[in-house]
Amino acid sequence: MAEPSRIAEIAEDKLTPEQKSVFEALVKGRGRLLTPYKIWIHSPKTAAAMEQIGTYLNKHGSLSEREVELAIVLIAHHWKGEYVYTAHVKRCLELGVPQGVIEAIRANRTPDLASPRERAIYDIAKMGEASGAGADDAFDRAVKALGRNGLAEVLALLGYYSAVAMAMKLHRVPIPA
Repeated sequence: MAEPSRIAEIAEDKLTPEQKSVFEALVKGRGRLLTPYKIWIHSPKTAAAMEQIGTYLNKHGSLSEREVELAIVLIAHHWKGEYVYTAHVKRCLELGVPQGVIEAIRANRTPDLASPRERAIYDIAKMGEASGAGADDAFDRAVKALGRNGLAEVLALLGYYSAVAMAMKLHRVPIPA
């Protein structure tokens, strides 16, 4: 039997004025209050900031949706954030990421990524997980493939989804069906 969720949901009529303002903006932009924001709404300035960076990275950055989803799967796997991993594996597969790539990531093997940009995202994620600054040649390949702008976005995306994966995991959010 699954342990109960630790999310302390706030009834809409119990929100502070600042929380209510952020809540309304989140619902207006997304149509509903996404689960991580149920956690972050306790700190409304954090929720608002996370929404701004999350929306930018997911919708307006230079990375393709497939590249974004691959990065999310990689960092969710690293943090053992099963909720985020499961949801984003589904989207990766819909976007044409081969099942073999997903299986390799799950098994902690290096996936066969033909796209230099996807390989760069994988390499940067793995370098970030390891101690030290990583190999110069891998870093230089990532800069060549993604540009400094794309590299900055990948690093911010990995950080953002680290926060999402940890929040969901530590709050015991049930894995979606």
